[in-house]
Amino acid sequence: MISENYLKDSISQFRKHKKLVEKALSQVSDRDFFRELGPESNSIAIIVKHMAGNMRSRWKDLLISDGEKPDRHRDTEFEIEPDDSRKTIMDRWERGWKFLFGSIEPLKAEDLEKTITIRSEPYTVLEAINRQLTHYAYHAGQIAYMARHFAGNKWETLSVPKGKSEEFNKQMRERLK
Repeated sequence: MISENYLKDSISQFRKHKKLVEKALSQVSDRDFFRELGPESNSIAIIVKHMAGNMRSRWKDLLISDGEKPDRHRDTEFEIEPDDSRKTIMDRWERGWKFLFGSIEPLKAEDLEKTITIRSEPYTVLEAINRQLTHYAYHAGQIAYMARHFAGNKWETLSVPKGKSEEFNKQMRERLK
């Protein structure tokens, strides 16, 4: 059934986003985790903190409460507070993913057609999932870009290395034989 395949694929895509970010973060020093590229840009820490806050808000009580929780203070997600450390921010990150997977994994095909709200605006669960997939992909790309910038020539690619596409494609064809 298409709905069941969609749910499985959505979960798989969320896991890929999480893994990509974590591989990028493994190549970033604590200093660079908090470093900004410019005065109006966000650090990797801020983006991770924002994603974690968004995940908690959107996925906690997915089917029973608005996706913008009244106790979420979104603006503070874009500030480094005195108690923020790489560890505390990464702990939030893990909790955010637990909310996400704890909400999406039990969903059934028929749940995709249910209506939920985000900031009082109605969405089907399917639309809400798509909304979050694109949002997290956007931020995962930002994090990967910044991590690559900070790592410089020490960067280990997260995908097919430059100049290695043909070799990669050949390996994929052989693996599928």
